[in-house]
Order: sequence, then structure tokens, then C-alpha cells
Amino acid sequence: MQSVALTKAAMARVEEIGSWYSEKRSAKTTARPELSRLRADARMGKVKTLYVFKLDRLVRSGVADTFSVIEELRRAGVTVVAVADNLVIRPDKDDVTSEVLVFALGLAARLERTAINDRIAAARERVEAEGRHWGRPRRVDTPTLERARCLRTAGRTVREIAIALKVPRSTIAAALASSEKHGPDRTPNSRGNRVRTPRPAGVTE
Repeated sequence: MQSVALTKAAMARVEEIGSWYSEKRSAKTTARPELSRLRADARMGKVKTLYVFKLDRLVRSGVADTFSVIEELRRAGVTVVAVADNLVIRPDKDDVTSEVLVFALGLAARLERTAINDRIAAARERVEAEGRHWGRPRRVDTPTLERARCLRTAGRTVREIAIALKVPRSTIAAALASSEKHGPDRTPNSRGNRVRTPRPAGVTE
């Protein structure tokens, strides 16, 4: 959706997007590979106009970081277009209105991230207080791990075990490696503590 919006915005300005910077890490930190690559390219004069869906996709770690990155791009001669924010920041123009918007958007992004963290922390406390497990459901529970061990002992490959148990190969490999590290009768739980696991009387495929 964001790529389509950026492409349409560039076409409206009679420009064509030549490079894409697709970040995997959260914008809550500026120490990100794609952002670093973008900044390096900007310093080398490879970037004329930068299109972002929203300004917080570029930086979400506070007003100071937002201003720092924007000013660095401006000094490099880059025009920043935040499509959903309807904001255009030009390098050759001192625009007080744009600076106020950058400040407001940077502050809003930081406040939103803080609110999200507070909600997550509160939800985790509630779930753990109820005695339930916090986080993603475990793909390899104790019975599945025991079955994987038996199949491994029988000479089956990790790939064959993954197919038989319908679990991703990387997940099975990690579970078996952890099991071997902690010993045949012990396996780590979600918090890294060791717990006793029963030996199966028999396993069928």
C-alpha cells in the first residue's frame, strides 16, 4: 500500500522512483541499515527527492532525532516528501511552517510509541497475573519435541522431521539444538529456565 502511494506521489510530481529503501527494523531507533544507506547515498548526491509514506516511517525516536535527520538531508540537497502527512520539506527554503509540522509530527510519533509501550506492558502484566503465557504460541511443545527427538534418534533428517511434524525446519532445528545443549531430559521453557520433561512410552508417526 505504501509503495503504491509513493509511486503515485512521484508520478504527480513528474518524477520516477529510482531506488527503494525498505526498512525491516522499527523507526524507534536511527541505528538502522537502510536509514544508514539512505543517509550515505544522500551525502554522495545520489538522492534528489525522498518520498516517505509518513514522517514517522523515517524517524520515530523523538523530535531531536527527527530534526537531525531532516537537516542532514536538507544540507545534502534532498527534498523530503511525506505523502500521508501532506508535507514537503525543501532544502533551499527556510519554511517556519514546515519546521513546526516536523516538530509536531516528531513529538506525536514519540508520544504514540510511548503509549504503545505502556499498553503492551499493561497487557503483559495482566496476562502473566492470570497465569497465562505471554508472547507467541510455542510452535514446539514438550510432546512435539519428544517426538522430534525420537525421529532424530531413528535417523530422520531435520527436514524430514519438520515435514512429519508440520513445523518449520528452522524451528525444529533450533529446538533440537537447544534440547541437546540442555541434556536429553531437560528443555528450556519460554523464560530460559530448565524444566523436566517426561520420556514417552511410545511414539507413533
